[in-house]
Amino acid sequence: MVPAGPEFLYVEKPSMQLLEQLGWTPVDAFAETLGALGTLGRDSQHDVVLTHRLRLAMRKLNPAEIPDTSINEAIDVLTKDRSIMDRVRANREVYDLLRDGYQAEWTDDNGDKQVETLRYLDLSNPSNNDLLAVQQMWVKGNLHSRRLDVVLFVNGVPLVLMEFKEPNEAVKTAYDGNLTDYRDTIPQLFIPNCLVLLSNGGEAKVGSTYSPWEFFNDWKVIDAKGTRGAIALETALRGTCDPAVLLDLFENFTAFMERPGGLIKIAARSHQYLGVNAAIENLRRARSEQDKRLGVFWHTQGSGKSLSMLWFTQKVLRQMPGKWTFVMVTDRKELDTQLHGEFADAGAMPSETRVHADSVAHLRALLAADHRYVFTLIQKFQPSKAAGERAMPVLSDRSDVIVITDEAHRS
Repeated sequence: MVPAGPEFLYVEKPSMQLLEQLGWTPVDAFAETLGALGTLGRDSQHDVVLTHRLRLAMRKLNPAEIPDTSINEAIDVLTKDRSIMDRVRANREVYDLLRDGYQAEWTDDNGDKQVETLRYLDLSNPSNNDLLAVQQMWVKGNLHSRRLDVVLFVNGVPLVLMEFKEPNEAVKTAYDGNLTDYRDTIPQLFIPNCLVLLSNGGEAKVGSTYSPWEFFNDWKVIDAKGTRGAIALETALRGTCDPAVLLDLFENFTAFMERPGGLIKIAARSHQYLGVNAAIENLRRARSEQDKRLGVFWHTQGSGKSLSMLWFTQKVLRQMPGKWTFVMVTDRKELDTQLHGEFADAGAMPSETRVHADSVAHLRALLAADHRYVFTLIQKFQPSKAAGERAMPVLSDRSDVIVITDEAHRS
């Protein structure tokens, strides 16, 4: 156990107690014993994935007939050395594996080829995972060792890093003095990471794995009712580290965007997370009621409207049955181009190229086809002069078309 200073007594210790309340198993790893039966279930302080725990969890999550060799192969693929890769692309590669699983192939006793997607995490039932909150864990890099305040492991995979400061220290010192150093000295810790939480108790900032300081944000409320904790750290812990919330954030509220300077990773802020999930609930209600309005999702300028739209549509496609089509409507050409570009940069439309309506006739053709996304200006919704129409006809009678209107104030 590390000597108990103000940071430990007033920030780290209460955090571990709250995490235990939320369902995490607390472990102090300051004097860790290595090995399969050790404190954490890893063989070396260089390891950031607790492979022995992961192997046990995968055996529990996947069908009994999966051979051990396939489980081990999936773990090897997850934990392989990605140090020569661009760090954000390495993070996305591991993210895709954790979210979508690993496709294993083997030959059974009858000589028949078998194919199965192996799960690393149970994203639909959070309590079915091995949830470990570890304090004072040592990690070795090529040249240096670092001791971490708190790391949250799901099935042995380190999804959350927390760095704490004393109540009278600025939170930014956790970024400047610790996080930037960890990224350099123990880079392997961040390859599987989902998000980072920095706090001195009274302030708490949440950011994605490689966010610059200016993109670390307050997590303002715990739930849609506006509930807050006694201090900012409690709000952030309850708002992001409840196991069900964390796995939802991981699966549905993480975006990788291609930018001129390279790939970046973005994590949702509290208003985006709560607003998107409110819209999802409205969609579930609307499917069983006559009122088909999903509501108004209000944003201030620069608060991430396009990303909220992306996360809403992607979560619907992943979790709600149906062949959904999303019609993205704006009233200005620059907005239309920008919105389409954001979705394309996020890889939301890998197989679709021309889903941008360039005329009244083209919009109708797109709506008649089975596209996941259609982007259009609202002006394209009008009677066809070429066809001599005097009134606007019904363009689709499908029940799985969702219209999302962005900033169409003037219309």
